[in-house]
Amino acid sequence: MSDDGLPPLREVIATHGLAARKALGQNFLLDLNLTAKIARRAGDIGACDVLEIGPGPGGLTRALLMEGARHVVAIERDARCLPALTEIAAAYPGRLTVIEGDALALDPLARLTPPIRVVANLPYNVGTELLVRWLTPPSWPPFWQSLTLMFQKEVAERIVAAPGSKAYGRLSILAQWRANARIAFELPARAFTPPPKVTSAVVQLDRLEAPRFPADAATLGRVVALAFGQRRKMLRASLRPLGDAEALLAEAGIPPTERAEQVSLEAFCRLSRAVEARAGARPPRPEATPG
Repeated sequence: MSDDGLPPLREVIATHGLAARKALGQNFLLDLNLTAKIARRAGDIGACDVLEIGPGPGGLTRALLMEGARHVVAIERDARCLPALTEIAAAYPGRLTVIEGDALALDPLARLTPPIRVVANLPYNVGTELLVRWLTPPSWPPFWQSLTLMFQKEVAERIVAAPGSKAYGRLSILAQWRANARIAFELPARAFTPPPKVTSAVVQLDRLEAPRFPADAATLGRVVALAFGQRRKMLRASLRPLGDAEALLAEAGIPPTERAEQVSLEAFCRLSRAVEARAGARPPRPEATPG
């Protein structure tokens, strides 16, 4: 038995026939020491509800409950995993709710009570899309206080990348505009069953109560999409759909010969405000920069 009185995860997988399925992006993390490390990285969860996506056989779920999470809501698409998760729920009465379904199609908020943290070993095939959704809600601040998420290392590096690096792009802007993002630690492929072909990394994102620099979210999203959609081109060319790109860049203090990967988040926000002003809209009120 493990520390929580439940069977070891390898035994759980064997009992319930839970061979990981590539089509579902499954790679199970079986070392309860590592799942506990991920749960602890989320901070003090004793007074929080936790949303988990893709719990599989429940290794991270068990760690979250052992670390004292007030309530865990776990969304699992693979019906084969539900009996194993039901056993965990029985061991922690009233503290685990399991929802069967696709996390991209479900809204679990009715089952969650703030404050809410998201902690997940995200399936590789939906991880980036979920992150973008959590970073671009209709209004800010969002429902979550923090995101503690596992990605392929390549994706993790894109989230935290700085200007001037090849990894810097749209995902970097989305994450760093509204959150403090950092790579917490890496996990080698051998830690998983089956081992993926890539190294994984846990990323910690703590939300800011207001965006780091003032900008309209939709305008910033359009500007960044145009800029990085043709990242090899100079901005005066890639931003041509905005109108007089050179004038807009000059107003934002950005050389027209720069390429997207050289432009800071703050400069992209200045450019977005210039686009808004040029369109005749009232520019967004400056907001105090969070500490």
